[in-house]
Amino acid sequence: MMAKAARAAAALRTYREVTKPGSPGLMTRVRAIPRMVGAVMRGRYAGMGKGKLAMLGFGVLYILSPIDVLPEFLMVIGVADDFGVFLWLMSSLLGESGRYVEHERSIIQGRLEDQGRLEER
Repeated sequence: MMAKAARAAAALRTYREVTKPGSPGLMTRVRAIPRMVGAVMRGRYAGMGKGKLAMLGFGVLYILSPIDVLPEFLMVIGVADDFGVFLWLMSSLLGESGRYVEHERSIIQGRLEDQGRLEER
């Protein structure tokens, strides 16, 4: 029961974060995921470590894998564990990719400010 409440709270937090005015939208975050993964792998984004990236990768493998810790024939429990991992994965990916989009925006803003200073000279 507590795990269900925690998953629901995480999903609600993610929804609020994605729909907050001025925050990167859902599709912006989704499209940023491959760029974020590449930046983390190349060491160009310090906002997320390779360990967290690996955990997210294991989450994807767990969902896609035909081998399950709690098999689906246990019906409710077997499906619930996959759904719990899915909610964790989505909230983590959307949260991290939102921070990555903000990071990209700050880099672009910094470059524009630098360019403006150079043009003033």
